[in-house]
Amino acid sequence: MKVYNGENMLLGRLATRVAKSALLGEEVKVVNCEKIMVSGRKTNTFAHHKQRYDRRGYPLKSANHSRLPERFVRRAIRGMLPWKQTRGKEAYKRIMCYKGIPGALENEKLITLEDATFKKLPTLKYTTVGSVCKHLGGKTNE
Repeated sequence: MKVYNGENMLLGRLATRVAKSALLGEEVKVVNCEKIMVSGRKTNTFAHHKQRYDRRGYPLKSANHSRLPERFVRRAIRGMLPWKQTRGKEAYKRIMCYKGIPGALENEKLITLEDATFKKLPTLKYTTVGSVCKHLGGKTNE
């Protein structure tokens, strides 16, 4: 079982690593999902995700975009998997995301990806998944 620490990691780069590990048959957990970074200007990021959320058609059949940080990250990871194939669906079942660090995973060794950190960005334009979800109307425990 691999436990990835999402704090200060870029969403896309972390999602590709998690998806690849899950496709190889590894059980994968991602903690601190609310602290994962999304690159880009904050206003553009908020506008993009707000437009995606508002683009819903008929509620029973349209895409479900969650406002919870852990589900937001899990949905991003799903985009990196071959979802329409059986191996993609099986890999998706092996992935779990958590807000903060749950008690069962406190003693586990957390994997931090050095090449996926936001400090590698050429600019200082980024925001967190927690703030994006809060902007969309998600509830926070703060």
